[in-house]
Amino acid sequence: MTGSGDPGGLTLRPLSARSVVLSLLLGTHPPELPARDLVRLVAGFDVGASTARAALSRMAAAGDLRRTDAGYRLSERLLERQRRQDEALRPHTRAWDGDWETLVITATGRDPAARAELRTRLAALRLAELREGVWLRPANLDRPLPTDLGRVAERLVSRPGSPAVELAARLWPLVDWADTARALLVHVDRARRPAGLLTAFAAVVRHLLADPVLPPELLPPDWPGTALRDAYARYQREQSGQVRAHGPRT
Repeated sequence: MTGSGDPGGLTLRPLSARSVVLSLLLGTHPPELPARDLVRLVAGFDVGASTARAALSRMAAAGDLRRTDAGYRLSERLLERQRRQDEALRPHTRAWDGDWETLVITATGRDPAARAELRTRLAALRLAELREGVWLRPANLDRPLPTDLGRVAERLVSRPGSPAVELAARLWPLVDWADTARALLVHVDRARRPAGLLTAFAAVVRHLLADPVLPPELLPPDWPGTALRDAYARYQREQSGQVRAHGPRT
């Protein structure tokens, strides 16, 4: 995604037909649309009808979409991605009292694939790895951890001895995240064509998924997380209006 010559040094590659379809359905509730309406919608993002139909067929065959009586719907796997995307836009937080949520991996003998899958899951839960097998974050997220993690990890509540601001800066690349967020806001502001705007907001969504959602007192000054979420929320409302306008026709 990075490059030169664009705001903030970012280069955003145009979305494929598959990515356009996914972006539209991930932002639609419920995530299901008739095929003809999907084809009409993606046409507004420079995707031809034949290309769109071919993409829908390939996505259904690959398990990205399910065929229904009404048209196409996101698969169960992608419904989970939609849930994470929605939560990234509106994270559930609570006041922070200084405690840190800590997971210590206790399972042994796992193969590399299982270890990699666990790392991906823990990162998606906005935990960061202090050292191998020790994951933590400020306890300001109002969400339960999956119960099955109890089979591989011990959950603790801790208060590190080092200053919390310094520890957060070690665990997450906060300055880099903020710089990229500001560059994305510039891309959004300068985009003129629908395809360019969708490309920019697809990158915004990916970036919000990587936001650690830390307590305000642990963030650098002028943190752009709220501005990025607000910009995406406005765009999502506009896109929802477009989807409704292209709804089923008789």
